Amino acid sequence: MARKLAGKSVVKTPDIRAVAALARVSIATVSRTINGSSAVSERLAKRVWQAINQLNYFPNTHARTLVSGRSRLFGIIVENITNPFFPELIQSFEEIAVAHGYEILVSSSNSDPARLATCIRRMLERKADGVAVLTFGEEEPLLEQLAHHHMPLVLAEFHLNSPKASTILLDYSTGIQAAVGHLSELGHRKIGFLTGPRKLHSALTRENDFRAAIKEAALPSHKSWIIECDHTLKGGAAGFTQLRSLPDPVTAVICSNDMTAIGVLRAAHFEGLRVPRDLSVIGLDDIDFAEFTLPPLTTIRLSRTDLAHAAFDALRQQVEEQSLGAIRREFLVTTSLVVRGSTAPPAWGG
Repeated sequence: MARKLAGKSVVKTPDIRAVAALARVSIATVSRTINGSSAVSERLAKRVWQAINQLNYFPNTHARTLVSGRSRLFGIIVENITNPFFPELIQSFEEIAVAHGYEILVSSSNSDPARLATCIRRMLERKADGVAVLTFGEEEPLLEQLAHHHMPLVLAEFHLNSPKASTILLDYSTGIQAAVGHLSELGHRKIGFLTGPRKLHSALTRENDFRAAIKEAALPSHKSWIIECDHTLKGGAAGFTQLRSLPDPVTAVICSNDMTAIGVLRAAHFEGLRVPRDLSVIGLDDIDFAEFTLPPLTTIRLSRTDLAHAAFDALRQQVEEQSLGAIRREFLVTTSLVVRGSTAPPAWGG
């Protein structure tokens, strides 16, 4: 498969005909396999992909898009790429997408409506087959742009009035109730909560679920024990400082995300407090870093894998199964408590 040119050997680039010949199938079968057609049996598809890999053949995705009308590209827009939760979510989403023959296009909104508008424009320009918008923020009215272009969407905790939009419902309540119950069983009576920015509907949902859990557990509740801060390490440190300045400090704190909780752990260390003896701390997300903090962080797990599966399944149904009838519009992802080393009974009573 080489020819001479100016004294050098040039390897001929394999084409679809070479793949068909090696796999002993028609060119049409190779094309259908690459495009993910259900008309190709699993046995034949496996043979085609083996030939593609053996020849190191790269399908022309642009030509494929023109012929099929589909890019096999899914977009994913996240809130903040610097928060480890989101790279972990993107990684899970990409693994699932690639396994099903899709590529992904990643954008980060940074909780900025103008930035989100740019992200949306990128998705439209690249003709993505669908977009998972996992920003957990307040910018969703801009998403009407995607709906207007009949772009299949999946949104986290937000319902958009469009036949092309699905919603992932996040059950924070189960995990937060378990966290409050865990602290109560340890003997804590004064439990604080560091909420995220209240402009984010996800932060409001988590705060409301915390208030409901405290009420159900018949524990005391004070307005000053709930402090708004951003979802960052510095936000957690600032929230901890406010909690420590209270005339009657709490003995335990639940944080709206793990980054905030890690900020609390650091601030408590520099204040000379010992976690969990002097203060119990619980996060939310269960990012990979959580088990490597000192002490390892007790946290409410929001599975990135489950969230990625829900997002991908929602988009795939919209794109591939629209003609089959009713499309599932809601997907539920729940939470659970992971107990590690940052919680213990209060040293001097609750």
